[in-house]
Amino acid sequence: MADGIQINSSVGVDGNSYTSAISNDQLSSDDFLKLMIQELKLQDPTKPVDSASMLSTQMQMSSISTNQEMMKVMQSMQTSFNQSSLSNASSVIGKNIEDGNIGEDGVSKAYTVRSVENIDGEIQVKAQQILYLEDRISANDSSNGFLDYNINGEIFDSSGNKTGQKVVLTGPGQPLVSDGKLTILDANNEKVSNHGYTLANSTVPVYSDKLTTIPFSSVTKIF
Repeated sequence: MADGIQINSSVGVDGNSYTSAISNDQLSSDDFLKLMIQELKLQDPTKPVDSASMLSTQMQMSSISTNQEMMKVMQSMQTSFNQSSLSNASSVIGKNIEDGNIGEDGVSKAYTVRSVENIDGEIQVKAQQILYLEDRISANDSSNGFLDYNINGEIFDSSGNKTGQKVVLTGPGQPLVSDGKLTILDANNEKVSNHGYTLANSTVPVYSDKLTTIPFSSVTKIF
């Protein structure tokens, strides 16, 4: 019989002890069967339990057993559904998404998904917000490849060292082009007339350093 069953009994006028109440949230159909058999053993021979009462008890037991099996099936289906949903959601890892929110610049916020997870049955994505797209620059010497610059426009060489020059920006990641040429300043903030920097006709996203949690159901666009 299930553990933790609380049984309250009382003494009848005939001096016998009778069960008056039983409470437990984990009683099984086997427990009820044992209780019914015990009840039959202890019944008053002059007032036996009628067949209708026994049939009602058996139907209750059958209903309890059916409900328990149904709960197991539903739990199994829920687990399978959660696993399937997580598997489907994992396909967006590495992709860009939008959640319908608008940034201060009036443009829809965009994110790059880094991971997905199931939290209390809800699929959620962990993503980095794309702050802006940076126009990349390069030097005439193609062996240097793309060159990085920071929010202040300071240019770094391929080894990550500051070159002492900087590109003038009209906005985050937007170099100023004048007369078809990038506007470059030296360490004294003097304009450099002859330089080998050009726009690379390529952009790279600049991300927030924080991860944002977004319910997968809130994703409005994947690209």
